[in-house]
Amino acid sequence: MIYLVLSVLVSSLIFVIFKLFDVFKINTSQAIVVNYIIALSFGLFTSNVPLSITQIPQQPWFLGAFCLGFLFIAIFNVMGITAQKNGLSVASVAGKMSVVIPIVAGVFMYNESVGIIKFIGILMALVAVYLSSAKSDISPVKFKNLIYPLLLFIGSGTIDAGLKYTETTYVSEGAVPMFLATIFGCAFLLGCLFMIVQIIKGNFKFQWKNILGGIVLGIPNYYSMEFLLKALQTEGLESSTLFTINNVSIVILTTVFALVFFKEKLIKKIG
Repeated sequence: MIYLVLSVLVSSLIFVIFKLFDVFKINTSQAIVVNYIIALSFGLFTSNVPLSITQIPQQPWFLGAFCLGFLFIAIFNVMGITAQKNGLSVASVAGKMSVVIPIVAGVFMYNESVGIIKFIGILMALVAVYLSSAKSDISPVKFKNLIYPLLLFIGSGTIDAGLKYTETTYVSEGAVPMFLATIFGCAFLLGCLFMIVQIIKGNFKFQWKNILGGIVLGIPNYYSMEFLLKALQTEGLESSTLFTINNVSIVILTTVFALVFFKEKLIKKIG
């Protein structure tokens, strides 16, 4: 249970860091690329499995790690944009109410239990994303205000389900740090390609504060994943239940942070 609590705390911190990027005008894309080399370093440092670079592609979890690496950098950018354009609480709700996807995956792929509480939770998650993305109850809901929260919702849920499947099917307990390091390494390489395209187009502007932002983001990013994977290995706790507790707790804690530290306001939508 301690790993679940730590996952909630560290994951909530990530949303706060993204909001601070906007406050301090840190380039989110550059910071995200740096964040992955930091997370990669932590994974390699904590790994007890001696593998050379040439051996990593031969591991049964490599393809899953590569796909997750692509999703990580894509959804991390979407998360940053959502936190800055729609607000911290909206980004948290859209990202973490995606628990719908791993819940459904758990029920159909692992024969996990389903009951009225989980069903109601799925409906509440979908409604929460819609309501949190609309700015007010008198303004019409525009698709452009929903696109980033919806992408974050789908992408985050796919990552959670993909992590559970790959970890359960291919990753041994001792291989978790190397598995995570590979995910972050693939995300870093893909991010570098994106940076190269920006440099070629002349849109790249280097600033040291982006490096610092990436370092600050990379440490909690790595541990949020490690704590979550260790929590998923808890005996007797279904993944659908764990994801529900984890994600809803992050939404509540992040919303408190948004209200207290960033003075965001809850807007009445109905009634």
